[in-house]
Amino acid sequence: MDFIFMLTRNDETVEDCLETWGLIESVGLRHAGFKDVGVSIATLRELNRRMQSCGVTTYLEVVSTTTEDCLRSAAIGVELGVDRLMGGTQVEAILALTAGTGVDYLPFPGVPIGHPTVLGGSPETIEQHCKGFDAAGCAGADLLAYRAIDADPLDLVRAARRGTQGYLVAAGSVASAAQIHALGAAGADAFTIGSAVFDGSYNRRKGAITAQLREILEACE
Repeated sequence: MDFIFMLTRNDETVEDCLETWGLIESVGLRHAGFKDVGVSIATLRELNRRMQSCGVTTYLEVVSTTTEDCLRSAAIGVELGVDRLMGGTQVEAILALTAGTGVDYLPFPGVPIGHPTVLGGSPETIEQHCKGFDAAGCAGADLLAYRAIDADPLDLVRAARRGTQGYLVAAGSVASAAQIHALGAAGADAFTIGSAVFDGSYNRRKGAITAQLREILEACE
């Protein structure tokens, strides 16, 4: 299982993301990302540069709620040169933006709602959407499993796995080793954590961000 550390809290990039990266870059993360909400584009450009200079695969997750804003966010990800663009539901339009850029696209299956985002949709819907993503040429899917409001999170992961042969990310509201292990058993390739590290809820007995991150990496082994 890959751990994607999102330098985000409540679906916004933390204001001190550059300082935070400086504190954690030696922890051993191989995947990390951010949202295009919360800090300037110039800050994100520098953050992405620093991450990639450490050999980290980078992600921008699109969490905007309108089509226009989603496409703007996707264009920002392409401009920044992130390795993987996640989220959004405008598959055809975003694939057109990423064509020839080397940026992989992993859209949201199901029905994402609001910000912070929750997920509507049945396992059947998730599987159908993921099959459509594969057929369109997407690199995988970004599933808001533990933010599901209509179905069991792990049922959705299993459905998504049936639907895609690509890279399946379980994003949002992961906060324990038990959840990580369950996601892996259900077929996820990776998961994201952001807020649970920043508020210390992954392990409330440890205060340092670096300690939280190391414990999560251990849970992936």
